[in-house]
Amino acid sequence: MKKLLLVALVLTSVNLFAQEEEVLFKNADKSITIGATVSLPKGNTSGNAVVLVSGGGVQDRDGKMAGHPYFKLLADYFNAKGLTVLRMDDRGIGKTTGQYDLATTADFADDALSAIAYLKSRKDLKLKRIGLVGHSEGGAASAIAASKSKDVAFIISLAGLALDGQSSLKFQNEDLVASAKISDVDKKRSNEINNLMFKTAYQYVDSANMEQKLNDTYNEWKKKDDVYFKTLNIEFDHFRFPVYSYVMNAVKPWYRYFLKFDPVNFLPKVRVPILAINGDKDLMVRSEVNLDNWKNLPLKGGNKDVTIKQIAGMNHLLQHCITCEQQEYSQIKEAITPEVFTTIDGWLKKENLL
Repeated sequence: MKKLLLVALVLTSVNLFAQEEEVLFKNADKSITIGATVSLPKGNTSGNAVVLVSGGGVQDRDGKMAGHPYFKLLADYFNAKGLTVLRMDDRGIGKTTGQYDLATTADFADDALSAIAYLKSRKDLKLKRIGLVGHSEGGAASAIAASKSKDVAFIISLAGLALDGQSSLKFQNEDLVASAKISDVDKKRSNEINNLMFKTAYQYVDSANMEQKLNDTYNEWKKKDDVYFKTLNIEFDHFRFPVYSYVMNAVKPWYRYFLKFDPVNFLPKVRVPILAINGDKDLMVRSEVNLDNWKNLPLKGGNKDVTIKQIAGMNHLLQHCITCEQQEYSQIKEAITPEVFTTIDGWLKKENLL
């Protein structure tokens, strides 16, 4: 990795657990500037550090999702345990430059490695081991990063992805459809058109005419579906597939890369300790199949130091939930369920990271 250029370092604030420094640094090829906060634990320090890696959807360094500052809460937790933390703005938000919608999971992995390189350049921190803590897609990005660099000392995956992109999309949409308050007829239609579009997108993932092929697939399905709906003797059709927005997103770099993403190409190369925590009510990242891959794929490469944990009743945002649907996230007062911290705490002790 190319040497990183430190642009600025300014002390910005102090909290109960740490001193916080706002920093700017370049990524490896100097194409973007990354804005971040480094929080240094007060009192006892373990000499270890973590870089927080965000999931899908552009987020600032505090990881604000559904009104909850997840990454700020995680930073406070790790600081209280004596670990240094770096959390950064995603591309195109806050003080990080670049365009989020033109980047891929591989780019996010490289950004995480750039953050580690920055921390290593800070000789004043005297760090021994630096790990990655990734949420959702950030788990996949952490695996990619660790597969290509020995600078990653460990991984903590929270609701993290360890399944190939096409299967992930299929399972995610099936679970969202199953939980939706729509008729069984519309659930059937949703799954049908979703899977057709996913298959077409995958088939033409590297094609310049992917957009046309997706539109053709939808139009052909729509003709058949119109005929089918007439047989149901239902007065009004409330079903709508957002074909325009789907196609416009599908042709962008992130979606094309994600369709081809397969952890088989990365996780067997990860030889560092891994902790993977998922919730059994997660509608975005299906728990069991992903945890199986977190456990079994590193094992194929000889890595036996993998701990997996499924937490009952927990959704994608690490909360205990009732409906577990996305619209419920902001209604839940609990930001991160205590079992997450208890599990991490025990694992940090086991790995001598405290």
